Amino acid sequence: MTDPAPWFGLPVYGHNMVVALLTFVYVFSVPPLMDFLVTNYNLSRDISRKITHICAGSVIVFLPLFIDGDWSQYLNVSVYVVWALLFIQKGLFAADDDQAVKTMTRTGDKRELLRGTFYFVIVGIICGTVYYKEFPGVLAMAVLGWGDGLAPIFGMKLGKMKYKLLCEKTVEGSLAFFLGSMLAGIFFVWLIVPGALDIATIVIIALIATIIEAASPREVDNILIPVAVVLLAAVLS
Repeated sequence: MTDPAPWFGLPVYGHNMVVALLTFVYVFSVPPLMDFLVTNYNLSRDISRKITHICAGSVIVFLPLFIDGDWSQYLNVSVYVVWALLFIQKGLFAADDDQAVKTMTRTGDKRELLRGTFYFVIVGIICGTVYYKEFPGVLAMAVLGWGDGLAPIFGMKLGKMKYKLLCEKTVEGSLAFFLGSMLAGIFFVWLIVPGALDIATIVIIALIATIIEAASPREVDNILIPVAVVLLAAVLS
């Protein structure tokens, strides 16, 4: 993919700083919106948490706007770094009515921010640096963001057929995980690394990731899923 021309005649680092700023505007607009919906329209914490999860994973939509070959390309993860620090602060010291606690936890316990959500941003940092604009990193974030985000939403709202491996899941939720992972994977790989687009490989990885998610304990799926996707991508692509 050809890099975009620098905006407004800026140097490359200036252009990438502007794009990074856009990621901050995007990401930091989500918690206030979710807080408004939770407070005023009784949106459940679980649904709010997963919508936020999907939005966070979709930060990679900004990757094509970053210009490669300069240290500033890694500013793509700056929003994840800031959130990692915020999760530590909020997980230890936040009040019960903090926006992050209300919109990103299942139970309202601030310490949850030090587990699954914290693991998520660490994965985002790794995918945006070690696997910057590479097939494994892009696919891992697509699967983690959309597959793992949609599964509990559909499972809670539409789930009728339940099964249990290590924890209870639903067939509807697992189907949503597979379809969300596959479609998001195809879209984001096409958008960011079109030369690496291999639909058959993405379908296979999405299917295996679905099985792994079904067998994953809560909280650690944000680690197991991307690790599995990266390893499978290395083997299959």
